Amino acid sequence: MEAEQSFWAYLSAFSETQSPLDFVLIYDNLDKFFEGALVTLQLTFLALLIGGLMAIPMALARANKISVLNPIIWVYTYAFRGTPLLVQTYLFYFGLGQFEAVRESFLWSPILSDPWWCVLIAFTLNTAAYTTEFLRGAIETTPRGEIEASVAAGMSPWLRTRLIVLPNAFRRALPAYSNEVIFTLHGSVIASTVTLQDLLGVGRWLNGRYYLAYEGFVTAMLFYMAIVFLITIAFKAAEKRFLRHLRPRVG
Repeated sequence: MEAEQSFWAYLSAFSETQSPLDFVLIYDNLDKFFEGALVTLQLTFLALLIGGLMAIPMALARANKISVLNPIIWVYTYAFRGTPLLVQTYLFYFGLGQFEAVRESFLWSPILSDPWWCVLIAFTLNTAAYTTEFLRGAIETTPRGEIEASVAAGMSPWLRTRLIVLPNAFRRALPAYSNEVIFTLHGSVIASTVTLQDLLGVGRWLNGRYYLAYEGFVTAMLFYMAIVFLITIAFKAAEKRFLRHLRPRVG
């Protein structure tokens, strides 16, 4: 027992005084980094889920050139793709509270005064705008022969969209969507600027509390790299399964 305590004391002293990175301090605070990772993953994947569901009807409206909806959706996607996500988050978190009508509305207390909800709304609208546009492109490039075959088979427009157009569009959009997932994950660091303790927020907290230069940031970086690695593996497996008919045949 004494030998274990002596070894741990030596390891702590080495980490604090000799090692360029205080790994013992990082280990002692790993639980906080896992909590921050949970916040990051919640915001990222909820935004992607809700934004993806929003993007499907908007992409269909854009691809089919619906006269009333198409210009409105174009303005929305242009606005959210043309402005930084940080500005959008600040407008929701700091800007909406400047209006008395918003503060007195029923949405203020449960949602709009909470930084978590403001960040989720900003992230959702941002990723929905990007997803709408590359899904629109995937819908518009549906092979003409498949459309003609479905018409010849007597499919209604709704059935054709559900069974032919959307499944093919989802498959073709898969590589681009993997980038959007990673970009949204990276963009989630903005949550730390509005008091949320995400991964970067925990890293900043660790550096500030113990007057460190980079231990918190390096640890957060390693967590992000691990998450991106898992996302990449998942999308590679999905592409291998759903896009195998596009791979060149050998022999």
